Amino acid sequence: MNQPLQTYGTSSEALVVRNRVLRNTYWLLALSMIPTILGAWLGVQIKFSFFPGSPFIGFMMFLGIAFGFFYAIEKTKNSGVGVAVLLGFTFFMGLMLSRLIEHTLHFSNGASLIMTAFGGTASIFAGMATIATVSKRDFSGLGKWLFAGMLVILVAALANAFLHLSALYLVVSVLAIVIFSAYILFDVQQIINGGETNYISATLNIYLDIYNIFSNLLALLGIFGGERD
Repeated sequence: MNQPLQTYGTSSEALVVRNRVLRNTYWLLALSMIPTILGAWLGVQIKFSFFPGSPFIGFMMFLGIAFGFFYAIEKTKNSGVGVAVLLGFTFFMGLMLSRLIEHTLHFSNGASLIMTAFGGTASIFAGMATIATVSKRDFSGLGKWLFAGMLVILVAALANAFLHLSALYLVVSVLAIVIFSAYILFDVQQIINGGETNYISATLNIYLDIYNIFSNLLALLGIFGGERD
């Protein structure tokens, strides 16, 4: 989903375009949190789960639906329909988050863990976005390494659907937080340097970064900080 970095010069017109894309991206990113929260709330209420008896089938179904959304967003990203499809995707991702939310709420300090994960994710996003905005360093070279790291995480997560290794789960969660934090640097700078000019695509990229940081951070907080009654 991340496109090669391109530069558009320093003309005032190019600057206006980049600022508009960045502004629209942040607004749509904020809006996307609403269906995510609604999806998570609904999922908790109905105890949503894909094939709880077969994590592998559930994981493959998730990937199929997610990539279906990616395809639809790519095809509609230049129209208002793309916004609706993106928000539909964020609702779906909220549903997928609901099992982790429900599990966390079983802890006596579950609500506090969720707020801590939210605050930590917001701090990481703010910090990385600020670095990407003010830094003179070119982070475009990170793209191929981050993509490779993401593939490693995906393969490891798929393998752990069979292995159920706690240690591997912890390693994957920590790596995911590191890689997707770095992805924020890459994705925000893509907009600033003119490499991404579509705010719907930009929002999707950054949303996935934030989602993965939050979910993995919350999982780790539950493991190390969850308190039973």
